[in-house]
Amino acid sequence: MKYYIIAGEASGDLHGSNLMKSLKAVDSEAQFRFWGGDLMARYGGTPVKHISELAFMGFVKVLTNLPTILKNLKFCKHDILEFNPDVIILIDYAGFNLKIAQFAKSKNLKVHYYISPKIWAWKTNRVKLIKKYVDKMFTILPFETEFYKKYQFNVNYVGNPVNDAIFAHEGYSQTFEEFTAEHKLDERPKIALLAGSRKQEVRLMLPVMIEVSHFFPNYQFVVAGAPGLDLAFYKLYLGVQNIPILFNHTYELLKHSKAALVTSGTATLETGLLNVPQIVCYKTNIGNFLYAIGRKILKVKWLSLVNLILEFEAVQELTQKKFKKEYLVKELNALLHNHTYRNKILSDYSLLREKIGGPGASDRAALQIYNDLKG
Repeated sequence: MKYYIIAGEASGDLHGSNLMKSLKAVDSEAQFRFWGGDLMARYGGTPVKHISELAFMGFVKVLTNLPTILKNLKFCKHDILEFNPDVIILIDYAGFNLKIAQFAKSKNLKVHYYISPKIWAWKTNRVKLIKKYVDKMFTILPFETEFYKKYQFNVNYVGNPVNDAIFAHEGYSQTFEEFTAEHKLDERPKIALLAGSRKQEVRLMLPVMIEVSHFFPNYQFVVAGAPGLDLAFYKLYLGVQNIPILFNHTYELLKHSKAALVTSGTATLETGLLNVPQIVCYKTNIGNFLYAIGRKILKVKWLSLVNLILEFEAVQELTQKKFKKEYLVKELNALLHNHTYRNKILSDYSLLREKIGGPGASDRAALQIYNDLKG
């Protein structure tokens, strides 16, 4: 079968790569053409556009890059027709992918969506487009099934692919001493800093996270470098601070950390499933007034996936006005030294794993996609 896959962000590259691996397992003749990143490229096929060219976050960024986005859309449509796939698989990235879905259906091409856009949080009206232009939706969050059911659209919950990625790392076993020696870290307990996957996020989040490190001299703070961002970019914000940056070792870093400061996104779920107490952080540059309006527009009570899945506040969210040094220091101090608080979070993480289910999301999605094409 011929698969045309479109992922526009780092998380989509991760999940797309696992899906491609699973598709190759069920379809030995699978041919891939894809928009994605380095992880997807490992599984062969033909890369079309790299995620580093595609991730535009925020109204201003989208507006200033509108000519590029429109050019990419036009090119993508032409490229799809040239490839003539058996199915187009869209991974999140709603603004772009829903336009491609509409185009694909106009050409009688089959459209599968793997990982739903977060329309349950905002832009709920996009459900009409999904019902009209998407043949099958494979979801990865338990509550999405009920959300779509309200709109008379049946989806396939396949589990969460973050579990697959974590399961793949379970065989990797290093002691704390081995980990620190390999990465030339010191012997202090670690605090992981996950400042986001986009430049705009890192610019806003990392400087404040670094300020917090000054209040915990007995801990070593370590930045988890995001794919697509380079060392020189991070050093712009570290200055003379002696804070290590580790690329491609986020899971290992988390496994050996006492706590983590995590920018809201997929990383909050990864941190929870790896059993690391965390503070969820988020800030935009739109100003507190506009942010307050935006929060009223959002259809959800929490920002982090951990809290959304559990449907209660298991981990503290410090956002916008509360994303400040003094709040972070107070909360991190409690996270590190209040054992009752830590144990409650770890207990809630057990419930989180139960609700998510076991690994195998990519395998289940791949098998259903392949069987649908065959049938």
